[in-house]
Formats: sequence, structure tokens, C-alpha cells
Amino acid sequence: MSLRSSSPRELFDAASTGDRGALARTLSLLERGGEAAREIGRLAYPKSGGAYTVGITGAPGAGKSTLTSATIKHIRSQSIEVAVLAIDPSSPFTGGAILGDRVRMQDHALDTGVFIRSMATRGHLGGLSLATPEAIRLLDAVGKQWILVETVGVGQVEVEIAGKADTTVVVVNPGWGDSVQANKAGLMEIADIFVINKSDRKGADETRRDLEQMLDLSDLSSDDWRPPVLSTVGTSGEGVPALWDEVLRHRKFIDDSGELERRREFRLREELREIVARRLEDRARAILTGERWDTIQRGVLDRRVDPWSAADEMLRGVGA
Repeated sequence: MSLRSSSPRELFDAASTGDRGALARTLSLLERGGEAAREIGRLAYPKSGGAYTVGITGAPGAGKSTLTSATIKHIRSQSIEVAVLAIDPSSPFTGGAILGDRVRMQDHALDTGVFIRSMATRGHLGGLSLATPEAIRLLDAVGKQWILVETVGVGQVEVEIAGKADTTVVVVNPGWGDSVQANKAGLMEIADIFVINKSDRKGADETRRDLEQMLDLSDLSSDDWRPPVLSTVGTSGEGVPALWDEVLRHRKFIDDSGELERRREFRLREELREIVARRLEDRARAILTGERWDTIQRGVLDRRVDPWSAADEMLRGVGA
């Protein structure tokens, strides 16, 4: 099969049989968007729903990529296949993903049981584009049972990963107590598991105490999941088996309680909402051109009409 001349269906069918080159090309089509991406989405959707996603997020410098690499190594030691989406900052020159994560994870490059893909944020504030849930769905549809999603750390907007993962791991460093307090609300909302990475450094015990106090002060009931606070050293793999055990424990908890189904329903609703909003935004850009738009703008600039009335006039022209 010639990858360059293949249709989206041919690429999807090849990816479904384990063709890694076809899978990579199919993901590229998803990132570019357009009708080819929509066709891939239509093919993948009915075959998805079986994979489990784990989001790994945290502030820049927390060691997320090193920890992710150590987690991959542990998963593979159990002969479990895994796919990884590394959501990177967009290149300011090409708009593509900066491939730092794949460089840091190069130890797994020759392992056919690991598929790693860097994806560009394309300037999206939360570090995730609309292509990300489609990419997760594609990996799911072609048979990947575990998908790790590592996101660029960008502060409060890290909460967006919570809508894209089944289990969310928040990575912090020792001595992060002040930042924990500053980000308390956001972290408490998104974290299913807290990890103090680089825990061999000074301040790890204080950071654990701060996190446990936050959890003590939260309004968790006895039936709620209480996020465990774990210690790891990503460079050596210390604590990673315990982290993976907690991921498995959380999966069982939310599956048994029905929370997993509720989370996935919420994710689909939010994705649909975002798609509609994005389509309307694109439509708005399309109509804000031409002679009629220029006339309405001129009315505002000449102060003959206020901006809200001018917007109403423009929208009436397109039935909005």
C-alpha cells in the first residue's frame, strides 16, 4: 500500500491491522483537519470506547516526561501495550509539535508495544486542540487499550486535561507548597492522583503534608475517591509501580461506581459543544468580509451606529 496515495479509509484499515506508518499518517490527517479528518473520525467512532486514558499534567519542570517514560517502562514490563500522546507547545515557525518529548522517550523507540506521538497545541490556550480527543479515539479504535496523555504545563488551564482523561495524575515537585495553595481550587478539581516527583529532594515531606491537609479540608464524603499522594523519582523509576497500582485501583473504583461512564458522557457533551462553538466561530470569520461588512464597520467608525446594533444587523443577514 502506498501511504502517500492512500485514502483515509485505506489508511484507517491499515492502521487497524497494526501498520504503524499508516497510524502515524492517519494521525497527521487528523491534526490537519478538513474532510479527511472528518472521514477518519466517522470511521473510528463506532469502533472506539474500549481504551482507558491516563492524563499526566503539572507545572513546567515537574519531570512529567521523565515520569511518563518510567511509567511506560513499568507498563511494558507487564507485557501491556501502550500509546502515548505528548501534547507539546506549538512551534512558532511551523505550527507543528516540538519533538522534545519523543527525544526524551527515545528509549522506547524500538519497542513495537509502544506508540508515541507528539501533537501540537496549535496555540490553543489549554494545551489541547480539538484534534486530541479525535486522536485518542483513533488510537482506541485501532486497538490501543492504554493511552497516556502528557500535557504541557500551563498553570490553571491544566484543568482542561480532566475532560480528556479517565484518570488524571497531577505531578508536583518538593517545595511546591505555596503554589499548591495558590492553585488549590484547580488542583482539587482535576487530580485523581497526586505525585510528588523528584521526591529525593529537600521539601518532599512538607509538600506531602500540604497536599494531605488540602484533602482533609475538602468536602470529600466517605464514599468519594480520595486522591492518594505518592512519591516518585522519575529518573530511577522509584515509586512508579505504586503509581501504576493506584491508577488500576482508581480505574476499578470509578468503573464500579458508575463514575467512569459519567465522565465519558461529560467528555462527549463537552466535545460536541466545542465543535459547534468552533464551527460557529469559523462561520463568523467567513461572514466578516465583503462590501456589506465594510459598510457596517464604517457606520460604527463614524459613530452612526453602536457596535451591538451593528452586530445585530450583520447577523440578521445570515439568519443568526
